[in-house]
Amino acid sequence: MTKPFYAEPILNSPYEVPTRHHALSESGEPLDHPPIEGRRRSKYIAPVPKSRRSKADGKRQASLDLDQAGEGDSRYNPTPIINEIRTHIAAWRSLPNPNDWGVTPTTQRLLQHWRSEAFSGARPFYCQVEAVETAIWLAEVARNRKQYAHIFRHLEEANQDANPELFRTALKLATGAGKTTVMAMLIAWQSINAARQPNSSLFSRGFLIVAPGITIKDRLRVLKPSDANSYYRTRELVPQDMMQDLNKAKIEIVNYHVFQRRKAHELNAVGLRLMKGWKNEEIEELETEGAMLQRACGDLLQIKNIVVINDEAHHCYRERPNTNEEDELKGQEKEEARENNEAARLWISGIEALKRKVGVRAVYDLSATPFFLRGSGYEEGTLFPWVVSDFSLVDAIECGIVKLPRVPVSDNSVNSAMPVYRNLWDHIGKDMPKKGAGKSGDLDPFKLPSPLQTALYSLYSHYEKEYEAWEKAGIGVPPVFIIVCNNTASSKLVYEWVSGWEREVEGQRQNKHRGHLKLFSNFDRSGNRLPRMNTLLIDSQQLESGEALDPAFREMAKIEIEQFKREKAERDGAAEADKITEAELLREVMNTVGQKGRLGEQIRCVVSVSMLTEGWDANTVTHILGVRAFGTQLLCEQVIGRGLRRQSYELNDKGLFNTEYADILGIPFDFATEPQEVVRTPPKPVTRVQAMKERAHLSIRFPRVAGYRTELPSDKFSATFSEDSSLTLTPELVGPCRVRLEGLVGEGHEISPEALNDTRPNTVAIHLTKKLIELYFRETDQDVPYYLYNQLQPITRRWVNQCLKLTGGTKAGMLTYAELAEKACELIYQAIVRSAGQDGTGVVKAMLNPYNPNGYTDFVSFITTKQNLWRTSLSQVNYVVCDSDWEAEFARVVEAHPSTIAYVKNQALGFEVPYSIGSVPRRYLPDFIIQVNDGHGPEDPLNLIVEVKGFRGLDAQIKAQTMETMWVPGVNNLKTYGRWAFAEFRDAFAMEEEYEKLMNSMVSHVKSGMPRATRKIS
Repeated sequence: MTKPFYAEPILNSPYEVPTRHHALSESGEPLDHPPIEGRRRSKYIAPVPKSRRSKADGKRQASLDLDQAGEGDSRYNPTPIINEIRTHIAAWRSLPNPNDWGVTPTTQRLLQHWRSEAFSGARPFYCQVEAVETAIWLAEVARNRKQYAHIFRHLEEANQDANPELFRTALKLATGAGKTTVMAMLIAWQSINAARQPNSSLFSRGFLIVAPGITIKDRLRVLKPSDANSYYRTRELVPQDMMQDLNKAKIEIVNYHVFQRRKAHELNAVGLRLMKGWKNEEIEELETEGAMLQRACGDLLQIKNIVVINDEAHHCYRERPNTNEEDELKGQEKEEARENNEAARLWISGIEALKRKVGVRAVYDLSATPFFLRGSGYEEGTLFPWVVSDFSLVDAIECGIVKLPRVPVSDNSVNSAMPVYRNLWDHIGKDMPKKGAGKSGDLDPFKLPSPLQTALYSLYSHYEKEYEAWEKAGIGVPPVFIIVCNNTASSKLVYEWVSGWEREVEGQRQNKHRGHLKLFSNFDRSGNRLPRMNTLLIDSQQLESGEALDPAFREMAKIEIEQFKREKAERDGAAEADKITEAELLREVMNTVGQKGRLGEQIRCVVSVSMLTEGWDANTVTHILGVRAFGTQLLCEQVIGRGLRRQSYELNDKGLFNTEYADILGIPFDFATEPQEVVRTPPKPVTRVQAMKERAHLSIRFPRVAGYRTELPSDKFSATFSEDSSLTLTPELVGPCRVRLEGLVGEGHEISPEALNDTRPNTVAIHLTKKLIELYFRETDQDVPYYLYNQLQPITRRWVNQCLKLTGGTKAGMLTYAELAEKACELIYQAIVRSAGQDGTGVVKAMLNPYNPNGYTDFVSFITTKQNLWRTSLSQVNYVVCDSDWEAEFARVVEAHPSTIAYVKNQALGFEVPYSIGSVPRRYLPDFIIQVNDGHGPEDPLNLIVEVKGFRGLDAQIKAQTMETMWVPGVNNLKTYGRWAFAEFRDAFAMEEEYEKLMNSMVSHVKSGMPRATRKIS
């Protein structure tokens, strides 16, 4: 019987806190047990680095253990801190009133935005928001509170041991969970706060983002607000009115290689002797630290105390001193440890130099695998002790954010305890070439070890079925098969076996074989090279450094390079092809695998030397074959991560992602699976919605209102109740009011809230009056003016008698519930404001955003996968993205009416209406802004805000009241934004007639000189 994990691997929405998890064994394999309620705890128990003999004095090392129990045998487990922080943040997040969060108003606004559902496309995943919430909570909420001092003591001690000059915090997110989005959110939080509080010691507007290679560096350009595909705009991570402050940020993106100090001069031996002179004085042969930083960081050095963000931060550490780990390793493992140490030392030294120069306010590490690497002096796979947030691979699988990896669990071999293809290298390693391709000559691809050939055929056979299924689904690009090799000799051998090869024969290149795997062949039936390659050979390590290609690899790949150069010339012109270097060309091919219209579009197979770099974000990988040694689970997870990025992000009818799979051979990853049917979802077409420059005459300006100032008479109050002042209590609003209870035997009975029967209407009015005064009539730092009770109590009593409606067994006493009392008081207060406005005794004025008081339609730009689009002609924005057919019908009506001057759908516009229910501030996004000629002529248009609404609940009722009594009169009283009005349309089938009626009534009001009324079309 199929275990629950395989029958239903995805349990949770990617956008909500996980509420269920699968039962796993201690080794991480799924158990035959139903899903467990609640969120999985973060759990890592990693051994402390083994004690080794010091080179210097032979003494045993101290352990990295903040709660050391004994030398040599203690264990360091940082996850209690992670789980504790997670608990604190869950409680903090649940606080209903943003004013209780203990953060700045800017942070408050950003958190509300990120947690909302008001996104045109996919909103941030829960794990992304949680990671940023952790950084915010630590910086703004917990830092100065005694009850959290032990958390900071833990982090300080961990950093003192491993990063004595820096204070780092690490955010762990599984591959494919969107670390770039988290970086953008961190930058927005820090930079906008810094712009609005320039003297704060918590925030900075300067950012250095350090990546492990050029691939990621290039991809991280989306973190610059000026980039055409900036995440802040295309993914709507920052509200429009905050973009101006975000633009003040200075952001430098580098790969860590720039920290390498270069030669100060290019002198030969003779020139060097001349420079030294007869005194033979020593001269600086390398550039100074300051010169290196100026070259690497540029204008960033003008800012003090910057923020550093490390992408794939497991490459950045200071190796443990006085260890001889490299000496204990041999061969390829020793070389790998040496390279790890050199890279990590260079990376962290660069950040330390930057701190000495301008100061570093914070260092945020992001990685799917924030573990120490081999050669660090710590046990490989030990979790960084400064990790504060964890969203693991299995969590990501259960939320559907990544593909489910499938690995061999059994086979028909009789002499192996483990399936052969689980750890292929154990069976073929001794038969694979040990030297680099440059020293190996022309190896014979026919002599690949038999188990490797069988593995290739086996995985390819499944790939053929997947390829056919993708074609039938109309996905448009092929699935991708990647092969990860240990060195250039092995990679060339596998590449030629897969795709075909040529050899020099009597001075001419001749095709010797078309390749064993038809869909991956780079040759046609006649032995001629195909115009577009199916299989790509790549050395990702070389491409990431930014240096020139190694001559041996350049010779090996020269035919590929020439072929791609011709293709680029065909696509982009000869001039563009000539400008690009060979390394840049291969990098472009690698980074565009699976992307329509790009050089790598039709690549089906990638053969990689070493392993494909982190950050390679192809989402079309379906099959992975490992042809190298994998010493640790850390390395396994890093390589498998290259194939885990989802191809489709469309939710199914359950609100979950469909399961996607990656089939894996040759990588001994401890994660079993069983065969499952795959649901293939072709990606939806993407449309860019943007303001059109040629339609600048249709631009609409609007105020960004932050709140309201209401001047009410102090001596006498009255209230004008309307249809929208009523409140209907229903079981849906308050909970079931009649409940039947029965046991297995015996008589049942019914229960209801009869205890509320004794609460009289006058008692309710007394309670509401007190609440009304506390919420709306109290001045800051002043006593509650209970002396207003006698003036306000008749109003609340009248509201209870006239506007309160009870249905389904509800009771008037339920208005003593805090939430309902606040909603009732909001309705009563709006009626008081309305009355004061009508009789001229009160004035409402809108208070504008102090940083960005004006909004415009000129800056709308986002992408959408929604298909219900209305192509506009009277809007500066090219499309209306319709959330319902009602909106499409309304757009048609507006476009067709002669009174319409211009209009815009309020999407990614930044137009928000503040309102509140009791003490909880909220924001409302109306559907449309329309400029109409209401009889004053096109030079003096009426700005009509429209809400298209079907079902109208209490919240919508309060929003409409706010528009009528606060926003519209408040903005009109400013007299600087023209004339404004508000209307609701509630009948989709009478929209055209009602819009015509509204336009006619407005014109008749102008002709008669009567004041215009806000209209609700129902």
